[in-house]
Amino acid sequence: MVRPPTSRSVVPGAGRLGLVESTAPTDLRTLGWVDEDSLELLWSLSRAANADLALRTVVRLNDALGDKFAELDSALRTDKGLRGRLFGLVGASSALADHLVSDPQAWRLLASPDGKSTGRIDLPSKQQLTEQLLAAVQASPETGEHASSELYRASVTGPEAVVALRKTYRDQVMVLAAADLAATVENEPVLPYQLVGNQLSDMADAALTAALAVAIATACPDKPCPSRIAVIAMGKCGARELNYVSDVDVVFVAEPADATASRIAGEMMRIGSSAFFEVDAALRPEGKRGELVRTLDSHVAYYKRWAKTWEFQALLKARPMTGDMELGHSYVAALNPMVWLASQREDFVPEVRAMRRRVEEMVPPELREREIKLGRGSLRDVEFAVQLLQLVHGRTDESLRVLGTTDALTALTDGGYIGRDDAANLTASYEFLRLIEHRLQLQRMKRTHTLPPPDDEEALRWLARAAHMRPDGNRDALGVLAAEIKRNAQRIRRLHAKLFYRPLLDSVVRFDSDTVRLTPDAAIRQLAALGYAAPENALGHLRALVGGGARRGQIQAVLLPTLLEWLADTPDPDAGLLNYRRLSEAASEQTWFLRTLRDEGAVAQRLMIVLGSSAYVPELLIKAPEVIRLYADGPSGPRLLDAEPEETYRAILSSSGRYEDPVRAINAARALRRHELARVASADILGMLDVPQVCRALSSVWAAVINAALAAAVRSSVAERGEPAPATLAVIGMGRLGGGELGYGSDADVLFVCEPAEGADDSAAVKWANGIADKIRKLLGAPSTDPPLEVDTGLRPEGRNGPVVRTLASYEAYYAQWAQAWEVQALLRAHQVAGDEDLGIRFLLMVDRIRYPEGGVSQDAVREIRRIKARIDSERLPKGADPATHTKLGRGGLADIEWTVQLIQLRHAHDVKSLHNTSTLQSLDAIGAAELMSETDVELLREAWILATKARNALVLVRGKPTDQLPRPGHVLSAVAKVAGWDNGDAGAFLDNYLRVTRRAKAVVERTFGA
Repeated sequence: MVRPPTSRSVVPGAGRLGLVESTAPTDLRTLGWVDEDSLELLWSLSRAANADLALRTVVRLNDALGDKFAELDSALRTDKGLRGRLFGLVGASSALADHLVSDPQAWRLLASPDGKSTGRIDLPSKQQLTEQLLAAVQASPETGEHASSELYRASVTGPEAVVALRKTYRDQVMVLAAADLAATVENEPVLPYQLVGNQLSDMADAALTAALAVAIATACPDKPCPSRIAVIAMGKCGARELNYVSDVDVVFVAEPADATASRIAGEMMRIGSSAFFEVDAALRPEGKRGELVRTLDSHVAYYKRWAKTWEFQALLKARPMTGDMELGHSYVAALNPMVWLASQREDFVPEVRAMRRRVEEMVPPELREREIKLGRGSLRDVEFAVQLLQLVHGRTDESLRVLGTTDALTALTDGGYIGRDDAANLTASYEFLRLIEHRLQLQRMKRTHTLPPPDDEEALRWLARAAHMRPDGNRDALGVLAAEIKRNAQRIRRLHAKLFYRPLLDSVVRFDSDTVRLTPDAAIRQLAALGYAAPENALGHLRALVGGGARRGQIQAVLLPTLLEWLADTPDPDAGLLNYRRLSEAASEQTWFLRTLRDEGAVAQRLMIVLGSSAYVPELLIKAPEVIRLYADGPSGPRLLDAEPEETYRAILSSSGRYEDPVRAINAARALRRHELARVASADILGMLDVPQVCRALSSVWAAVINAALAAAVRSSVAERGEPAPATLAVIGMGRLGGGELGYGSDADVLFVCEPAEGADDSAAVKWANGIADKIRKLLGAPSTDPPLEVDTGLRPEGRNGPVVRTLASYEAYYAQWAQAWEVQALLRAHQVAGDEDLGIRFLLMVDRIRYPEGGVSQDAVREIRRIKARIDSERLPKGADPATHTKLGRGGLADIEWTVQLIQLRHAHDVKSLHNTSTLQSLDAIGAAELMSETDVELLREAWILATKARNALVLVRGKPTDQLPRPGHVLSAVAKVAGWDNGDAGAFLDNYLRVTRRAKAVVERTFGA
């Protein structure tokens, strides 16, 4: 039987509406929203930021209103504006939804005036807001000699006043939030960011006017207010750009500033904090330790003698708020001139910049990418940059003396201090982040500036819908939100740097108002203050950079103030600037170079960190400048991390394999090695790679270059001979190469093993293989300005007296009869790295019997190893080296830890198969898992090995040449500490930590070798 087709219902089900809670179908039936007459209601509901929350709230309203819900239901069906405001509100804010349910008749505040679909509500004026709040406490104008237009006395005080004020104020917030959110549900007007901030600031003014009225009635119940008292708004409220949930910063000025005035101020803060928002007076003179109330003369005296730069910066936003407005205006008039002289204070710019850095450091590292107020590319970046420019230029240009951030951006643009495009982009990004901040706060009416964690998709999806993000065809709303947040943060950070360190800024600050150009002496003083030890040389570099051609010079003039500031934070800004000059000259024909630095702030900053931190990397970058492009961020993070060691390995082999000439093949391999060393070292300095990742990458490069050299030498020989090779050849990595733990200054320890081809004469095959090995070493060891490529065969049987190449059978015979303890120990790190893989694996299987002998090595061998170790400790340390800080041979250094691990392997690897491992770190894991050493001891050795390796690598990166000895405390050690990732490059703390860690590791080593 064929069933007739069924038509799909026009009434959407819960799933189509985006309702996911199991109770949704029942709730819709309870409301009667299940027929075609409810279609508009249902689709409006579906557009709420959280449709389930909105539906639950309407059901709660139904329960609370009872028979009166029919009126709300009817209004929702006819008044589209009400639908947008109500669903927008209760779908985006659980706190305001609860507030509405607590007084369900308050829905009428959200209805359109005429009850029609086209109606819209008008936000109340400041006067209306004030009247509503004053009426809540039955306030009337204050009388007496200190009466003023904004001073009132409440008839309702105590807890009853707080309850009444809280309800009235929350109603006002609800009305504003509903109008702000309506556009997310219906085609309602979008409220501009400035309008919302202004309205919230007006509400705060009105709220504290009412709180002051209650405070006066409480402190002076039987007499008129005995003082003139003014409340000054500071911060965001002063600038009239307040958030939905924010502290309101205030300062009190009174005449006289007596105990009663202080009590009134204290009561006002208590009532305001209980009913509305946190009222904070910490910006007053001397902060929280200072008097709560001062006279105007006392304020003036403090700012003239004691105020710090940040306190003048805070006064930028000062605005009379309530109370005696005449006194408030007198306060602003008296202090305002001092604000515009603050930029002439000594060290003004460094103080402001240091304050900004301190603010950034207050944010935990794990929250910096989610913090939209204080993190990188945040709201505070915009505000600091704008305020600095106002303070610097506002002393001569009164048009910049405005309160709001966006108003100031407009004034700076009109005055020619900021480019119009930069200002427009900065304003747009600022307003976008303020919108996100408002939506975050509205959800629970809590003060927050932190985005949900990336794995909380539900919270992020809610935020995207509340912020009116819509799918763009390629991404859903959540994807659009993530992209917009990232784009705006990056844009703010880039523009912040451009504005904050704009050309001539310091010269304008340091000189009289009519001095706008740096003199040579002033430039030298400025560079010295920025941390340049040889400012005269630095000035010469700057002249050369700016004079390098008209177009290039112009770009350099724009870049250099920011670059200099970044260089000033590096261990060696003088060397960094010299390196930048050399790199700029080397890349003079590369059109992308300056363009990239100009357009990619992250690239420029990372480059300056590298150039001012390392003598190793700049030499590589000069010959491989294309690596600088990798300093940019890609879709998945820094592009320096895009390449995997395996990819680089294959690329080196492929590139060198194109050439028959071995010299050209090795040059191709060298070029890619140079590129890879620059990439890895740059990522290391920038803190993007950990020690095992660095070691793995460097070991892979070495293996690839050896493989390329071997293949090139064999190809050349075959071409010359005109016949196939008489033998196969494998290269066995030893030491740190075999362990995959090479550092920047490591040589490559190897063994060469060959196997004659079928029918070939053994002696001829070995002779040919020796020639190939010699050619490899010569090709790789040829003079070059790159870091050296030394191939060391000193760990072969019989040491440097033995043949360089042996057959597999020869190795087997030697190790079976003649292997000494040190040779067996060396084999623990043998690993096939190049050449014939089958031959290499057969070699390793053969030596497994030697290095992992049944029953473990003999006691005689253990004693011999202990004897050799003691001899190394006493004889091998270089003359003049400090045994406490030599990273390789010092106490608790690399040799101590590696010998300890290898002794355990020799004794127990026959039982513990996981000890068949050439890596020190992986072997330590195996030792811990097998409980051959306590977990604490294993961790001590691991920590010391990583620290010593990191320090050793940092030494090479800083000095540009291999060295194992940590320097004495001073400039170089500070640089090593910073490159090694130590916080703030504190050389003393870094050295103390190194000595502590290695001392504890040495104790473990001594226990193990004595066992």
